[in-house]
Amino acid sequence: MSITQIRAALSLLVRRSSSDETSNLASFSSSLLPAFGTNIVDDAYLNRRKYVIAPFDRRYRLWQTSLVALVVYSAWASPFELAFRKGATGWLMPVDLIVDAFFAIDIILTFFVAYLDNSTYLLIDDHKKIAIRYLKKLHLPMDVAATLPFQQIYQILTGKTYENDVFGILNMLRLWRLRHVSQLFSRLEKDIRISYSATRFCKLTCVTLFAVHFAGCMYYWLAAHYDVPGKTWIGKEMADFKDRSIWLGYTYSMYWSIVTLTTVGYGDLHAENTREKIFTIFYMLFNIGLTAYIIGNITNLVVHSTVRTFAMRDAINQILKYASKNRLPEGLKEQMLAQMQLKFKTAELRQEKVLQDLPKAIRSSIAQHLFRNIVENAYLFEGVSADFITQLVSEMKAEYYSPKVDIILQNEMPSYFYILVSGAVDVLNDKNGTEQVRWNPKVFSSKLLLKLESGGMAGDIGVMFNIPQPFTVRCRKLSQVIQISHDHFKQMVETYSDDGKVIITNFIQHLTQEESIPDEVSSYHEGNAYKEGRTRNFNTLSGLVPTRVKIYGHHPKEHRIENMTSQKLILLPDNKEDLFKLAEQHKQLSEFAPSLHLRLSSSQ
Repeated sequence: MSITQIRAALSLLVRRSSSDETSNLASFSSSLLPAFGTNIVDDAYLNRRKYVIAPFDRRYRLWQTSLVALVVYSAWASPFELAFRKGATGWLMPVDLIVDAFFAIDIILTFFVAYLDNSTYLLIDDHKKIAIRYLKKLHLPMDVAATLPFQQIYQILTGKTYENDVFGILNMLRLWRLRHVSQLFSRLEKDIRISYSATRFCKLTCVTLFAVHFAGCMYYWLAAHYDVPGKTWIGKEMADFKDRSIWLGYTYSMYWSIVTLTTVGYGDLHAENTREKIFTIFYMLFNIGLTAYIIGNITNLVVHSTVRTFAMRDAINQILKYASKNRLPEGLKEQMLAQMQLKFKTAELRQEKVLQDLPKAIRSSIAQHLFRNIVENAYLFEGVSADFITQLVSEMKAEYYSPKVDIILQNEMPSYFYILVSGAVDVLNDKNGTEQVRWNPKVFSSKLLLKLESGGMAGDIGVMFNIPQPFTVRCRKLSQVIQISHDHFKQMVETYSDDGKVIITNFIQHLTQEESIPDEVSSYHEGNAYKEGRTRNFNTLSGLVPTRVKIYGHHPKEHRIENMTSQKLILLPDNKEDLFKLAEQHKQLSEFAPSLHLRLSSSQ
């Protein structure tokens, strides 16, 4: 086995063992993605040094996430223990020691976690470089200061309990750990597996609760350290508040903080001295920014969910103004409004802007998944090669049409032809200004319902003969179609000549199986209306179609009304031998075989 094969096998094993780490990009930070032209995820994982942890390792990411719960506790306990000293020296002390132990372990692990260099974007696994980076960013000193239990260390060294607030203030350094929460929310906002709105609301709630808790604890701390307890915001209501329950004082603090934050201000608890007034001033200024931040985020979320509705209503108003200004007919205005509403309703299904940003291979795969079965079931493509179907489907697009909207207009040039996915259409023929419904038993399952089966085609006659569309196709109800470009189809047929012959055969068989041949198509074909110069210089596809002629039981120059019903439509052979064989099969043709033979000879 070669080195390359061994390396490929190892890489495959790594991918399998760490599929949760590397395959799900939803949990990746942008700083962990490899640079263009590199293969950091596989190569660095295989070649990293011993005792080095990859930053995208699933176990390390789980460890970081579990620390967030401890950070939340630290954010609550630090100001609480400063304000209510009894809690710091009571039941909270052992909990603090356990939490500090976990963060001490995290400090040690950080010396073994590789990182991506900001300049080269390579994974650095050198222990010395990792340690230097940890020190340069001042994370190590701050992490150590936020982890050391200063009060317990003082007691061990001196054997005494220090009753001052110095240790409470030092414990506030634990708020440095809040950066873990910020990183978590930043990662969750980019995680497609989690609702973005739910993440934002959760973040706003956490910020608000922490602000309320921190301000309430600080306000109580100011009152507890004032020289005259009776001249404080809480001492005026409860003179012996220092001797009362901790939770009673905490309840008063939260009540004041929430009332102030919401600008309700009942007036029962208010600043009584200069310190409290200064603190209240800064707290209210902070509340202005916090309130603006909360309102701005909530407004952004609400507006984002309704922006499409605003756009739709604005577009409808523009249509109404346009129709009124130009005095459009009521029916045409209704079609415009229905189609505009349908466009916005189906925008979530089509997602054209999203698909445009994807690579062509992915867009092609999506088209194959959505349309391939429908195209294969269409009569025109029965028996063609899989390569032809693949190439044809890759350029298809889905369209939706509301009721009474014309998909194809009679006498328009054939830019597209369509395959009906769902819905129903009417095929109309405009004669002398009057539209008549043409019944096609091959297409419609019932004359009453006019329901087009999945895979039914519209506009194929105009495209195949390269003539103006002989009929108008109008939606009977909401319909979904996939459209095929005339130019793209023509190029495909020229490239895949064998498949082109199969398509021509399918088309001829389809026409001959119909109960009635469209007279308009026959007149276009016999009158050479599709020739070059009459169809915008398109290379006609009908050149591959044999010429069709009508035969009668009498001479063409004679007008025998009684024999008009005996006419038949046949395919004119390409050579004289086939012509005489056909004459033997059709006795009605034998009388006119010499004249047809002369015409054929002159044309050759």
